[in-house]
Amino acid sequence: MFVTTVSFLGFTLLVAAISYAYTRRDRMTTWDAYFLGGRSLTAWVIAGSLMLTNLSTEHLIGLNGDAFNHTIAVTAWETTAALAMVGTALYFMPRFLRMGLSTIPEYLSARYDRTTGVIAATIFLFSYVLAILPVVLLFGASGIDSLFGLQEAFGLSQSQVIWLLVWGVGTLGSLYAIFGGLKAVAISDTINGVGFLVAGLLVPLLALIQIGNGNPWDGLATVYVEQRPKFDITGDEPGSFLPFGVLFTGMVVNQIFFWCAGQTIIQRGLGARNLKEGQKGMLIAACFKLLGPLVIVLPGVIAYHLFKDTLGPEDYLLAYPTLVKAVLPDWLGGFFAAVMVGAVLSTFNSVLNSSATLFCRDIYGAVMRPQASQREFVKAGRACSIALALAAMTIAPMIDTSGSLYNYLQRINATFFGPMLAVILLGMLYRRVSAFAAKASLVGGPVLFFLLVFTFDDPVQAILQGLLGTQDEVHFLHFLAIVFVVVVGFMLLYARIKPASGIYDEPDAAQVDMTPWRHAKAMGAFVCVCTIGCYVLLAQ
Repeated sequence: MFVTTVSFLGFTLLVAAISYAYTRRDRMTTWDAYFLGGRSLTAWVIAGSLMLTNLSTEHLIGLNGDAFNHTIAVTAWETTAALAMVGTALYFMPRFLRMGLSTIPEYLSARYDRTTGVIAATIFLFSYVLAILPVVLLFGASGIDSLFGLQEAFGLSQSQVIWLLVWGVGTLGSLYAIFGGLKAVAISDTINGVGFLVAGLLVPLLALIQIGNGNPWDGLATVYVEQRPKFDITGDEPGSFLPFGVLFTGMVVNQIFFWCAGQTIIQRGLGARNLKEGQKGMLIAACFKLLGPLVIVLPGVIAYHLFKDTLGPEDYLLAYPTLVKAVLPDWLGGFFAAVMVGAVLSTFNSVLNSSATLFCRDIYGAVMRPQASQREFVKAGRACSIALALAAMTIAPMIDTSGSLYNYLQRINATFFGPMLAVILLGMLYRRVSAFAAKASLVGGPVLFFLLVFTFDDPVQAILQGLLGTQDEVHFLHFLAIVFVVVVGFMLLYARIKPASGIYDEPDAAQVDMTPWRHAKAMGAFVCVCTIGCYVLLAQ
């Protein structure tokens, strides 16, 4: 326990010390410095921050747990993201940087009207508080408890441990976002990202060495032969947890919005030193995404191979922690725990920073204090971070963990993703779309999705199952695609009836060098080929 504690504290303090060393001379008193890292982020910092902003214990524990219960098809949440990231690097990032944006709602305010931007910012903030922030904290607390056995060690109940860990990790994560701004967040993300990648790959490697009696290839062959159905990446079986068909419907909408227009993601690119560094960072992160199956689903299948007789489906959240304790030596336990905590901190503080940016630019600056000074913006951003952190730490322990938490997270996000993406894309591609159509879609679209998926799910499912001649439940991602198409259809129809009165021309207000990376298209093609290759090789 002593060695574990020392290695945990050592890595955690190392990350804090390096982050402080790189930011201690920066003055967090201006908009760009606090919210966009002074527009000085380089490719590797952007790549590391993107990975840790997205990946956390909800992936390590949640997706591995889902792979334990189902198949590696759940890796689609990661592998298909690489394709969307190519789109971000080649199309969306150059466009947003050329306009000199800080937030996505800022674009919507300029394209439509101020109210549209305020509605969009409010939706972003609502989804962060309701889904991302509390789920990240809950997964982190559950993982740390499972790894260290804190309930037994301190004689506390599970509820007490979860409350203590949620508030402890949440408070620590808040400090980076509140006092360090985007640059401190991005640097800590990068260091934690290295640790995350090393630790994430080490767990399945050590497990396969154990299974293969010293030879990891033999271990992989054994798991593959004995658990062959688990390796079907298409998930194309009756009642699939993630049917192959959703990759061409709602998954497309989900990934394009999250990776091409989601504030927490695109803000890293907006803080780039120049377009070249932004594109390079996004595509490096896309390459790392291709390692996703090795880190976030393969351990779940290995855990099923080793522990299927002792862990039931209801114990899916214990699958990954149990594997970690079984294969990691004691002296690496603290390092791994530090990596898990770092992953939680990175996602949590990244979302807090983005939330503060949204609030200050699109609500505080647009409605409450349009003439506020840059110091006042920073002060308001810190106050917003504190308020959201307290709300998330209060909500997290109350979330029901009886089903897939990762699925819960995606369902909540899907409520807003489809309508928001429709409004953004049509704003870019069709000048006749009006502000009224945009506002109606941002409000009505989420209501429609909520009614279909949450309120009247049973009768809606019964009707669709009858029409399709199946007894399988229609996946919520199909509903995401349906709502997206309905919203697009409404906006186009309204544009024909009552088109926008004025024509919006995107400004050329770039604040960085816009010379693109000369290898961007080639690297993008490589990522696309590798992603498709994963499905060709693992389809059954």
